[in-house]
Amino acid sequence: MTAPKRSTTKKPFAVDITDPDSTRGTQKAIGGSQSDHWNLILAAQAIRTLWTAHSDEEGRGHQYKATVSALMGMAPKDEMEGMIAAQLLAAHNAAMECYRRAMLKDQPFEGYRENLNQANKLSRTYTLLLDALNRHRGKGQQKVTVEHVHVHSGGQAVVGVVESSPGATQSKSGGTKNDKRIVHAPQPTMRSADPKREAVPVPSDEERSLPDARRQITGSPEGK
Repeated sequence: MTAPKRSTTKKPFAVDITDPDSTRGTQKAIGGSQSDHWNLILAAQAIRTLWTAHSDEEGRGHQYKATVSALMGMAPKDEMEGMIAAQLLAAHNAAMECYRRAMLKDQPFEGYRENLNQANKLSRTYTLLLDALNRHRGKGQQKVTVEHVHVHSGGQAVVGVVESSPGATQSKSGGTKNDKRIVHAPQPTMRSADPKREAVPVPSDEERSLPDARRQITGSPEGK
């Protein structure tokens, strides 16, 4: 009697996007998504990067809680930030494990050097990921404002703090005036854009007579 053959055809899996867990977002603090499916999967991925070979049940529990707490501490605002946060934890965990293995006793120098090299690469990766997260959040950007001051001939520019005197912004009727009285702030006078220049003699090849250097000095013998 032969056993019946099992069907090797896999049934298609349908994704229900109307599932409440796809839009509820109760765990958004973990992965930055409105989908709790995403948030929990991201937390599980970050947990799997932990080194738990020598951890007991209680120790693993602490590691899991610490990983989720770290994700929440980085406060991802969307899925992109959630992914970067999880990779930051993964890079950190791997780097620390390489540093730990580099310190193992009685290992050859090659193993020590290789572990430190890998830890160095992972630390650099961590820095790149952190920079990407900051740039995504708009941090580290500098805003430079360039202002041009044009001063015409004979004019002066006031550089300094311009203050408005009390009550200058209100009219007698109590309304606000558009114009403000400017209090002069003494500052060094700026050079004009086209200042008056003095004439400078221009050398030429024309021959000119020189004064006689042999002049008589009072009180001295003549000819000396």
